Amino acid sequence: MLVSYKWLSEFLDLKAVSAKELADQLSITGIEVEGIDYPQNGLKKVVVGEVLECVDHPDSDHLHICQVNIGAEKPTQIICGAPNIKAKIKVIVALPGARIVGNVKIKKGKMRGEISNGMICSLQEIGYADAVVPKEYADGIYYLPEDAIPGKDVYPYLSMDDAIIDLSITPNRADALSMRGVAYEVGAMYRQTPKFEVLPLVEGNQKAGDKLSVNVAVKEVVPSYQIRVIENVTIAPSPRWLQNLLINEGIRPINNVVDITNYILLLYGQPLHAFDYDQLKSDEILVRYAKNAEELTTLDGEKRQLTEQNIVITNGDVPVALAGVMGGLDSEITSKTTTVALESALFDSTSIRKTAQQFNLRSESSARFEKGINKATIDEACDQAAAWIAKLSGGTVLNGAIKACQIDAPDREVAITLDRINQYLGTALSLAEVGEIFDALGFGYVEKDHKFVVRIPARRWDIAIEADLVEEVARIYGYNRLPSTLPKGETILGMLTSNQKKTRSIRTILESDGLDEAISYALTTEAKSTQFNWIDSLTTRLDWPMTEDRSVLRLNLVSGLLDDVAYNIARKNQQLGFYEIGRVFYQHEDPLTILPHEENHLALALTGQWQERDWQTKAEKVDFFYAKGILEHLFAELSLSEAICFEKSESERNLHPGRTAAIYLADEKIGFVGQIHPSVAKSYEIPETYVAEINLDAVLNYETDFTYQPVSKYPSVSRDIALSIAETVTNEGITLAIKEVAGRFLQAIQLFDVYQGDNIEKGKKSLAYRLTFVDPEATLTDEQINQTMNKILKKLTEELHATVR
Repeated sequence: MLVSYKWLSEFLDLKAVSAKELADQLSITGIEVEGIDYPQNGLKKVVVGEVLECVDHPDSDHLHICQVNIGAEKPTQIICGAPNIKAKIKVIVALPGARIVGNVKIKKGKMRGEISNGMICSLQEIGYADAVVPKEYADGIYYLPEDAIPGKDVYPYLSMDDAIIDLSITPNRADALSMRGVAYEVGAMYRQTPKFEVLPLVEGNQKAGDKLSVNVAVKEVVPSYQIRVIENVTIAPSPRWLQNLLINEGIRPINNVVDITNYILLLYGQPLHAFDYDQLKSDEILVRYAKNAEELTTLDGEKRQLTEQNIVITNGDVPVALAGVMGGLDSEITSKTTTVALESALFDSTSIRKTAQQFNLRSESSARFEKGINKATIDEACDQAAAWIAKLSGGTVLNGAIKACQIDAPDREVAITLDRINQYLGTALSLAEVGEIFDALGFGYVEKDHKFVVRIPARRWDIAIEADLVEEVARIYGYNRLPSTLPKGETILGMLTSNQKKTRSIRTILESDGLDEAISYALTTEAKSTQFNWIDSLTTRLDWPMTEDRSVLRLNLVSGLLDDVAYNIARKNQQLGFYEIGRVFYQHEDPLTILPHEENHLALALTGQWQERDWQTKAEKVDFFYAKGILEHLFAELSLSEAICFEKSESERNLHPGRTAAIYLADEKIGFVGQIHPSVAKSYEIPETYVAEINLDAVLNYETDFTYQPVSKYPSVSRDIALSIAETVTNEGITLAIKEVAGRFLQAIQLFDVYQGDNIEKGKKSLAYRLTFVDPEATLTDEQINQTMNKILKKLTEELHATVR
């Protein structure tokens, strides 16, 4: 909600309060202030100019030589290329040395041989967005009012000497989505009662009901609906004050009728819509649900296919507006309009929200209907809009509003005791202090025996229970004035669970290996959600996703990390190592009735070089074994090395079949590690990348036995063995075979050489291992070691068909 400080000052006396002080006080009382914009800030030496003469440039087909009165003794010459430049108009002039939007400095110069002493500006060039510039000035310069004085600063003529306070309004404070609501709030802060001027409504003799009938077929979702008719209107631009006000509030001026509906929207928070009565081509208005596949072309020129959940305004037959969201193109106000049918209504918030989401149409009107409007001012807002339209267009308001249905908005009563307020807030407020706060808020009350019965006006429909009243007292009293107290009694210290401790350790381990933690979206596309999961699962789709890129709950973490890798690669960050700990969502039953099963996973993604080249080391790229090594380090730190097994896999989804392994924990598959398939990497626009993902819950919940052994005081013995073996045999298989027969003295197995090439039979490879043996109770003899080595060799040669080299 954009709040004009000057407009707000029309309702309250704010002479002693600056915009900055007001914004700070609003933040303290509970309405967040996003910022303050001073439209004239950054501009310098921008003045009013009067074009006295305008002739075509002799050496250009679009430039014009203008003699401009800027309040000096003599006119100054300025070259202008705007298509709407002409003599006898007042314009915005940036003098030599001026600063305009973007801190651009204007200098004296020559254009096609002619001197130009400054610049005639458009609204965009002094900081206005294209979206708020009136269409007639969108591609040219802006005309200032005729009474603008040449040479004077331009800011007051455009209301740029204002301060625009940007409020972030939460759903529970929708009453502040109007200038009147903000005025009441500020009035309570400074103990003032806002004063609102009401334009008298003058009605003609003819009854509006003779010209139009209005019916509502769905009163359960449209509890209030009325139409006022204004005849003999003349469509014209709005007066300058109204145009400036709307522009500062971020709304483009259109014409006097449409601008008034937006003015009342801002003032009352009441959405209105103006129809061209003649274009309705009917003397009936019917509000109903749309029919399936019924079509309506909205004001933005888009043809919408409606469904039965949409509320529509019809001319008795065909839709002419999408209720509460946007009007129809065929009945919009144009320069030919002479009779206006003005709508004021209350629509069901849920229906409006669903319709706005369905068509991706978010408007000022739909936002207010979604959050709620003041039911007590529906009639008043409509009457004021009709009065203003009649005043600005010269029209006549027909007698009476045509009401198909209306809703009462009585004041609500809420009771609370003084003790309850003080107990909640930890204060010692008196009856007088609390009563003064209720008076400041404009809440009537009766107090008896320290109990308040407070009458809540309809404009504060958010207040319904005593806790709401406590909040109001706290806000106006000042959150910053509430006392702070320490907890009393025994305090139970919090502590981490075993799994939380392990998870923290895992983060430390991975970060010590050079990885950075990433946090990805839990929502993704359907294709990405199923890319890397090894468990078959249904997907869980949102009914109303904000975007298709965030429509399905993820079944894996890797796809999110690949998005992070792609984002960084696109920004020239080449050496990347990410990890993420997060939930995935498996669905094995009907996703419409059963919630998904949530499972904690851990994923890694690595690309680039793990060792960069310098004066003494060569560059080394990340490969499969680097990714696998990080996991092995992790499992070793968690004392899971003996229970973990890596097996070559060619069936993992979207992974390279020759550089991928499945990970098993005690015969249960818990994940994978491998290279992203080149075609998948190409689709993500990333280089060679290695990933891993494991079921973290399975790792955390696996029970391990810790056995502590003293360091042996007897020496260890190492033996090396080189094997020629089929290239299809894995290191894991060889290691398991050795452990099966090596006995209890085997302490470690280290693979220290791998070779394929000359002197090695095709289809085979050479692997060299170092085996370390130790007996904690005695010194091992050569005979013991030889017996063990013979068992190992026999196992390898007979079962794995290895040959000792």
